[in-house]
Amino acid sequence: MPESIPSLSPFQVREWFNALPKDDFVGQRVLLIVPDATRTAPLPLLFDALFREVRPHCQSLDVLVALGTHPPMSDSQIARLLGIDDDERRRLFYQLQAFNHEWDRPERLLTLGTLTKQETEELSGGLLSLEVPVQINSRIKDYDLLLVLGPVFPHEVVGFSGGNKYFFPGIGGPEILNFFHWLGALITNAGIIGVKDTPVRRVVDAAASMIPQTRRAITLVVSSDNSLHGLYYGTPESAWSNAADLSSRVHIKRYDRPFKQVLSCAPPMYDELWVAGKCMYKMEPVVADGGELIIYAPHLHEISVTHGKLIEQVGYHVRDYFTKQWDRFKDYPWGVLAHSTHVRGGGTYENGVEKPRVQVTLASGIPEETCRRINLGYRDPKTIDVESFANREDEGVLLVRKSGEYLYRLNQ
Repeated sequence: MPESIPSLSPFQVREWFNALPKDDFVGQRVLLIVPDATRTAPLPLLFDALFREVRPHCQSLDVLVALGTHPPMSDSQIARLLGIDDDERRRLFYQLQAFNHEWDRPERLLTLGTLTKQETEELSGGLLSLEVPVQINSRIKDYDLLLVLGPVFPHEVVGFSGGNKYFFPGIGGPEILNFFHWLGALITNAGIIGVKDTPVRRVVDAAASMIPQTRRAITLVVSSDNSLHGLYYGTPESAWSNAADLSSRVHIKRYDRPFKQVLSCAPPMYDELWVAGKCMYKMEPVVADGGELIIYAPHLHEISVTHGKLIEQVGYHVRDYFTKQWDRFKDYPWGVLAHSTHVRGGGTYENGVEKPRVQVTLASGIPEETCRRINLGYRDPKTIDVESFANREDEGVLLVRKSGEYLYRLNQ
């Protein structure tokens, strides 16, 4: 089980922000980069503490939501994310500009440079060798200091989230996103999640080093109940490294034996399968060969607002289904293919026969016909009694009530 790490009180959090080196912000135009609503974080407390301590010293402070390719948020949704009510937005935060990242608008992207074939081959350990343009949200040109504020969790593509990942893919362009997501897929979720030093992290850091503005980060480690266990400030690399070390103690649960069946309950913040796939990513290592992982999400009715049509064309498949038919799939966005393999998990594809290691079943608002078409199992969520899965670990059955952020691993 994870260690019992003390949590910080609101007073301690404000004292921590009070101790930030104010000289870093004097006279600076600051762009604060934050996660969207699909990440657990006490953002209202953190933003309020940051605003009170930093805003008096800087020339300006604006917010950019690191959406990656997630759907955009309205201004009122961003305000609520930061803990600002409508009256405060008009009276106290009228100077604050809040932006969504726009990954799919070429005119909103700035090209920083290119990762060469030699660089990508070296960074990927020989798995991929191609030129990759590095693009980022062009709004960074209007600021002196880019300040990341966000949590660190075990992550299926990069090992641990956070740090420079808020730049790529958070506010990055599609080419670099597709490149390193597919690199992570080639390594596989099981091989990369919860690992600190990964080829994908090296790619992300190399891309971030091209940013001309000063980069700083406030990283945090938070439990699923929003208890805050650690705060770190520094370069994105150093602040992330410290948070990843703590995340490995807070967010990883270990078991001696795998489970034949797991009911993985998606929280409401996962409102499409694109993000609810985390309920598989984090659980895959403890599902037995031939076992079943059920993503229980009665509230979920979308595969993906952004990528749904492409996913319905491709379906969910193991990695080798794509690599052994590469000419057929190479022109699809590689980020979509990566998502497909991560949800489907490990397995083989030999002589035209696909054999996933785990059965993945959706118990959601997505119809049975759609589930079958995208190569996932289906169960009517109304037929599932969640409590019937509780306290049955000795039988090989595991209930996870809020899945997607804690990584489950076997001790060996």
